[in-house]
Amino acid sequence: MQHDHMNIDSILKWEKGYGAINHSEETKAHVNEMIKYFIKHAIIGDDKHHYNLLIAADHLTNAAMWLAVHQVYANHVNLKEKDLSLEDFKQSPQGHLGGTLNMIPAYVGYLLANALMGVTRGWVMEQGHAVAAIDCVNLLVSNMSVAHSERYNISDAGLTRFVNDFYSYKLNSEGYQDSPLGSHVNPHTGGGHMEGGYLGFAGLQYVHMPLKDERLVAFLSDGAFEEQRGPDWAPRWWRAEDSGLVCPIMIANGRRIDQRTTIEQEGGVEWLKKHLTLNGFDPIVIDGRDPAAFAWLIFEQERRLQNSVGNMDSIQNYNIKIPYGIAVAPKGAGFYNEGTNYAHNLPLVDNPSVSEVAAKKFNKHVKKLFVPQGDLLNASKKFQQHNSIGRTLEKDNPIANRNITLTNIPETKFKPVNVSASPMEAIDEGFLSIVKANPHLRPRVGNPDELLSNHMEKTLGELKFRVVEAEAGSKEFTLGNVITALNEEAVAASAFGNKGGINMIVTYEAFGAKIFGGARQEVTFSKHKKNIGSPAKWLSIPIVLTSNTWENSKNELSHQDPSMAESMLSETSDISRVIFPADFNSAARTIEQLYQTQGQIWTIIVPKGKLNIILDAQNALQLAKDGAIRLKWLEYNHSDADIALVAIGAYQLAEVLKASIRLKDKNIAHTISYITEPGKFREPRNSGEAEYISGKEIISEIIKDHIKHVLIVSHTRPEVMLGTLQPLWNGRNVKGLGFINEGGTLGVDDMFFVNKCSWAHIIHHVENITKFQILTNGEIDALNGNASPDGVITKLL
Repeated sequence: MQHDHMNIDSILKWEKGYGAINHSEETKAHVNEMIKYFIKHAIIGDDKHHYNLLIAADHLTNAAMWLAVHQVYANHVNLKEKDLSLEDFKQSPQGHLGGTLNMIPAYVGYLLANALMGVTRGWVMEQGHAVAAIDCVNLLVSNMSVAHSERYNISDAGLTRFVNDFYSYKLNSEGYQDSPLGSHVNPHTGGGHMEGGYLGFAGLQYVHMPLKDERLVAFLSDGAFEEQRGPDWAPRWWRAEDSGLVCPIMIANGRRIDQRTTIEQEGGVEWLKKHLTLNGFDPIVIDGRDPAAFAWLIFEQERRLQNSVGNMDSIQNYNIKIPYGIAVAPKGAGFYNEGTNYAHNLPLVDNPSVSEVAAKKFNKHVKKLFVPQGDLLNASKKFQQHNSIGRTLEKDNPIANRNITLTNIPETKFKPVNVSASPMEAIDEGFLSIVKANPHLRPRVGNPDELLSNHMEKTLGELKFRVVEAEAGSKEFTLGNVITALNEEAVAASAFGNKGGINMIVTYEAFGAKIFGGARQEVTFSKHKKNIGSPAKWLSIPIVLTSNTWENSKNELSHQDPSMAESMLSETSDISRVIFPADFNSAARTIEQLYQTQGQIWTIIVPKGKLNIILDAQNALQLAKDGAIRLKWLEYNHSDADIALVAIGAYQLAEVLKASIRLKDKNIAHTISYITEPGKFREPRNSGEAEYISGKEIISEIIKDHIKHVLIVSHTRPEVMLGTLQPLWNGRNVKGLGFINEGGTLGVDDMFFVNKCSWAHIIHHVENITKFQILTNGEIDALNGNASPDGVITKLL
């Protein structure tokens, strides 16, 4: 190959490759053209500087692969080229070595692109189980979190501790995991902000992650390609006007755990290129074994995307192809058994701590990855020049380190008590007012369908559906902020990914269960960050579940499901907050309080139907802060009462109040309490929950000390609340009513009847306590199944 550069020695040295890295003629041509571009445009140094970085990248890639193989198999590291004996190997090797070896050149290529261009990009990795790739490279270039830098360095001792921390399973003196290394990306991973443990979610989120003027590289998985519908919609959502540059790169190694991927079975790279082209991408294939190829790819993807934006005639038809990298390499490239199913985690097959044959294979194949310590330190130094140009370290990239707050908190609007209003209208009005008061925050509303039906009319009117081409007369715009597709996971990802902005997810309650996997990943990562003293500081994200189980009664049982609220309540309550607003005013307070918190997921179960307003503004504030409230003004003779009625859910409160009217008519004393946030009253399971729960004085107020009998009526299945709220019972006689998996094409009051928690069922249980007959004979016949409840218990005017 002919060169017109002066520093021919550096060029030729790089072109020879090193260890497991060989540069194809195509890669050489691409890289040489890229360097010419950098020199022409005076981008960070001369050609010698650039080629020395390329050489350093080859050294760094080999060294990281060498370290990763040791991390899986060895319990001792020696920086001199020395064979390991049987006693130097782990008795129980663990790790996902194949994916790790594929990710190392990719991540080094990402660092190389940053160093060559003087830009710090964010990154996200779909194959989170390949975290060892990130950790190994970060250690070698000192791009480590505090926990890593305190334990690891480039020395025999530092690297030996590093490999022994991997899958150590040790607990510290406080009873928690001792090692800051994990089997997936975690808060100790330098630059990590998403676990990637659930395949498919990174592919859904990445396009929503970077704000304008930020850049992101998303490492995607060909295994995850078959996991989740939605990543192929990225061109529908990306807009230069409010989004930073994105570089999706699939690591195409052709294998899942046990067999070939669907892509490989369908026809491999050529099939994938056609698929991507049909879905609005511009596919670019590279050698997935070469860090230089990745660096060029990132440069080329950004160049093409910027050129496409510059050539666009009008935003009225937003049809831009997103360049999509396909990095082709066999699974576990660079080590024994590459390309086979064995390469997934333990490619030696046999254990080298007991097998001489396996030990010899290890020593033979690790030799070609070895980098002398001097060359390694020199390579490492070249990737640590951030301060010289004032560039942010990769671990400190803004996408991984959000700190988002409101600039303005608008005045919350309330309605007078004893009028009817839809609580969803409070959600709609409150969210939109906060968005308008904080124009510095990019809004995203994730909505699978029926935003108007769910009473988010004002929000939709202002923010509009995001589309490629707007339909005349509709609430659509190419720059709209409402992300809609008939896929709950995909639209929820638009909010979970937009951690630099303000978000809301709105869906039918029954379909919220589809969002749970993604939501749980967010809760888990945020909880882990809080546990290490570095809490997540993105604005808390609400999942609004409406058309809820009870008001969705006209649909079938498939649409009547409180499972999402139950599942989120099972998660740690200081991060996963589950809220049941009682009325319009308490829903308004919920939105007001929500966006003044950070790093939490709020699951809010909100009726869209009009309900009587029970709480004034002050009572609604007390409810929001304490998690519950006694409705003293609605009780009867509370000082003599030994029965407490407790409602959780707006429709449940309505049934309790119906029952209360009958109890008052019969002069039966009782108290009435409403719990909006059950997680505040659980027995704390960790220190975060212990700081979050309501105090004993609030508990004593919600259920007075003299109360002997408690009847709880819950939006959810009653067993969930009976277990969660154990601290409230305190030896009392407790009965729980709620959803018992009955439903159909019914009305709201019919739903209460078939689930045995209507006002009449509440009265029946009070009868069992008091031994008084309160119900009429006709009502008793209906409860006993001897007469229709229509017009007797249900469908009353």
